[in-house]
Amino acid sequence: MKKIDIAVIGGSGLYQLTDLQQVERLRIETPYGLPSDEIVVGEINSVHIAFLARHGQGHQFLPSEVPYCANIYALKSLGVKYIISISAVGSLQEQLKPLDLVIPNQFIDLTKQRAGTFFGQGAVAHVSMADPVCPALAHILSTACEQALPEHTCHPQATYVCIEGPQFSSRAESNWYRQMADIVGMTNMPEAKLAREASIAYATLALVTDFDCWHPHEQDVSADYAIQNLKRNVTNAAKVIQHAVALLAIQQPASIAHQALASALVTPIEQMSDETYKRLKAILPIS
Repeated sequence: MKKIDIAVIGGSGLYQLTDLQQVERLRIETPYGLPSDEIVVGEINSVHIAFLARHGQGHQFLPSEVPYCANIYALKSLGVKYIISISAVGSLQEQLKPLDLVIPNQFIDLTKQRAGTFFGQGAVAHVSMADPVCPALAHILSTACEQALPEHTCHPQATYVCIEGPQFSSRAESNWYRQMADIVGMTNMPEAKLAREASIAYATLALVTDFDCWHPHEQDVSADYAIQNLKRNVTNAAKVIQHAVALLAIQQPASIAHQALASALVTPIEQMSDETYKRLKAILPIS
């Protein structure tokens, strides 16, 4: 199989990339179970990439049920160095309107029930999450937005607060989130943390679908309303992905994420048990 440097994780409404050519479907078992779906490998404009539907085909997994560890581990096992995550979000600020695109540079994790690390059970690591998004990859996404959608509004910075769900926010919660963040979603954590532990550069293209429920004059979010706007934006996302993949293939930027475990791994590899080493082998800095 050809080397796969780039992966796209599709969120709600984006379950496939219709422009993929020479498609191959891979069922990859990991020490953390099976990923959300088969990983689809193919080419976009001669660039080899992997695609994974975060919620599975037919949208089978709640945000809390997504097998995040298996998803990231499987992509890492293919050699992936860059992940572009596509996510639906609600806007917490007036200037971020439904159908806008947003590239968050910060995350706040308010999830409660999800496994958030590969480590533990015989190995300790503490990666830095000061800058959870790869700046170089985020810049490529921003450039791709400008090239693919020159008349569309794309916001190159924002703070994303990730909530547990699956329920949408109460009005009190929505107003509280507004004090700390710009957009709200349910899926980018622990995805971004795990990508960093796996030394993969990570960035998100967030698709604004609604104003959550804080706005005094706009419709409160509902699944029907959000999905309706999301479907309108999926075509835009696909265009951005095409341009971003092309830019990434050319530039192959170095990322702070690629050396994330160099100073974060506390347990020496030689002191790990065989079982622990086998479980973590794909993400450890040396094989």
